[in-house]
Amino acid sequence: MSFGESCSATEGCITCGDTAIVLTVVSIDDADACCQDATGRTERVATELVGPVEIGDRLLVHAGVAIELLPHDGVPEA
Repeated sequence: MSFGESCSATEGCITCGDTAIVLTVVSIDDADACCQDATGRTERVATELVGPVEIGDRLLVHAGVAIELLPHDGVPEA
């Protein structure tokens, strides 16, 4: 699977808004992952801050960087 555009001047990027969003890992490429949002858009995400990820993991992402690995029930740990 190919990675989507990042920070396109015309389309924007899916993780550079004011808030972090939840994305799902669909493939892994070294320290990056190709992640997908609920509408099917993809973006390359750096995963160094959250450690190793697996396909199907859900990540909280801001500005192209995973900031939290969400538990499988989708609720962030306290």
